[in-house]
Amino acid sequence: MDAVLDALDPRPGRVVVDCTLGLGGHSAELLRRIQPGGKLIGIDFDPANMAVARRALERVGGAFELFHDNFAALPTVLQQAGVTHVDAVLADVGVASTQIDDPTRGFSYRRPGPLDMRMDPTRGQPASALLARIGESELAAALLELGDETDAPEIARLIVERRKIAPITTTQALAKIVCDARDFTLERAAGAKLHPAARTFQALRILVNRELANLERLLRVLPDHLKPGGVCAIISFHSGEDRIVKKSFQELHRAGIYKKITRDPVVASAVEAESNPRARSAKLRWALRA
Repeated sequence: MDAVLDALDPRPGRVVVDCTLGLGGHSAELLRRIQPGGKLIGIDFDPANMAVARRALERVGGAFELFHDNFAALPTVLQQAGVTHVDAVLADVGVASTQIDDPTRGFSYRRPGPLDMRMDPTRGQPASALLARIGESELAAALLELGDETDAPEIARLIVERRKIAPITTTQALAKIVCDARDFTLERAAGAKLHPAARTFQALRILVNRELANLERLLRVLPDHLKPGGVCAIISFHSGEDRIVKKSFQELHRAGIYKKITRDPVVASAVEAESNPRARSAKLRWALRA
């Protein structure tokens, strides 16, 4: 949280966008710091988060407006809010702990549930539908690129083989297939430091939600909506995401669109990582508009 606030420097009267509301943690603190006179615009792809975030912001008070949309639609959201340029934009990329903890959402390899994985369950197709149609070579490439899964060919082959016998519609079924492909028993997998299905689930989640494409779109449109001296900050949790953010910031810095960027990502302190295990893999990069 401190690193985010240091990067965005929220002050009274400023207009700030939180592209990933979640439960309103970052948004509430940003809203508090831009009072009096400031406005917070919040976006979230998951409708389940909206009501919780709204209550958190109402407790703070001040002007805010929330939108159920993907952050890639930032220009549309700002148009609806009657705003053209803002002082700061934050995006905390990746899956929320509330999504993982809800077994009905299908994000967790440790909790039984339907194989869904959609961040917005009102749009798109669930992971089960994706697995029913994706080709073996395409799946293997995705597991390697998006999940850093070294056993990708074996896992993809077994998924395609097993789906001929029965549709893969539950988290338990997929986790079992991945464990079989990697020669893990479910008992041994449960005690592993990194569950053998973790990388496969990550890759499928990114595919289902088109996360990298949406991130690339956000990075393209960001400079057009930042005021001179405005700042954008992106928190990523996957090496592929961080590479995309780093490349975009560097290219736009060389082009003179950003006048300053982080040279190296800001990572969580030991204290923060201890209190929030999810923060251990977080990387924060920011860029200052020229």
